[in-house]
Amino acid sequence: MKLIHYVKKVLLFLVKYVLSRAILLVVFLGLLIGLAQFGYNFLNYMKSPMLSVDKSILIDVKSGMNADTVLRTLKSELPSTHVGFLKIYGRLTGTLSDIKAGEYEVTKDMRPADFWAMVTKGRSVQYSFTIVDGWSFKQMREALAKSPNIVQTLQGNETPEEIMTLIGYEGLPYEGYFMPETYLFPRGYRDIDVLKRSYESMSHFVNKVWENRDLDLPIQNKHELLTLASIIEKETGVAHERSEIAGVFVRRLQKGMRLQTDPTVIYGLGDRYRGTIYRSDLQRDTPYNTYTRDGLPPTPIAMPSVAAIYAAANPKAGDSLYFVAKGDGSGEHIFNATLDGHNKSVREYRARLNNGK
Repeated sequence: MKLIHYVKKVLLFLVKYVLSRAILLVVFLGLLIGLAQFGYNFLNYMKSPMLSVDKSILIDVKSGMNADTVLRTLKSELPSTHVGFLKIYGRLTGTLSDIKAGEYEVTKDMRPADFWAMVTKGRSVQYSFTIVDGWSFKQMREALAKSPNIVQTLQGNETPEEIMTLIGYEGLPYEGYFMPETYLFPRGYRDIDVLKRSYESMSHFVNKVWENRDLDLPIQNKHELLTLASIIEKETGVAHERSEIAGVFVRRLQKGMRLQTDPTVIYGLGDRYRGTIYRSDLQRDTPYNTYTRDGLPPTPIAMPSVAAIYAAANPKAGDSLYFVAKGDGSGEHIFNATLDGHNKSVREYRARLNNGK
């Protein structure tokens, strides 16, 4: 009897042991399946498009926002957002606290992993403002004031000198000193930020060009280099002519000849210019009238392009001292070394104009 009782106890123990292990196995398998399902859902979510329609959503991440705030903002705009998965992804990649302020665009087919990389690497929406080759300071200011994506801090009635003070360059010249190019920036960029950036870009570039200029130039400093470049910029829009026109002006300066260039006269006329230069305009003396005054005008007359600055620093060699437009719509000019040849080209130019009427 004792043996039977003992056997029963052993069997009961074995049954309980097996059952407990079976339960543990079931629990473990359940956890494993659940973890596998979670992992599948997590990976599937992170690799799936956030938007299934052809549209985009803008998310404004302000300075100081943490991951929770950003993800709540995202979910309010995009209810399908899985906040938990994104936070886990942030922890796994060690970037949960790397979110950067900016305006971010969620586009069609963008994956959550792409979104997270975008906001943690600061790839915010970029807006642009272009300073056009040949603009004057006044034209640049007018265009800047109309840009809808720039925060306007200037009132519009500041003098150029006051603006130079506001951007940190008090007392320095302004006309011609801003680099014509397209500037990219995030939302919240101020007008004075654009101006400061453009001014410093031009300063850096001119310093570089000045160091590599033709040493025989009749130019004393970088201010005169910009002044000459601005005249070249206004005289032609044909790229291959810039260095040749630069050569004409350099040789005139070397020979003590007046530059006699219409763009400087126009600049000197200011608001009096109405689209046509009259003989009286050429005779009216202003600091910018290169028909009545020797040498370069006192300041640049426009924002010269990179190409015009290069041309001014490295003019083309030759003997031409004059040029006149071809008048054939190409924008090109005819160059001459003698006044007689130039006068003939001028007569031919006027004849083409008359025949075209």
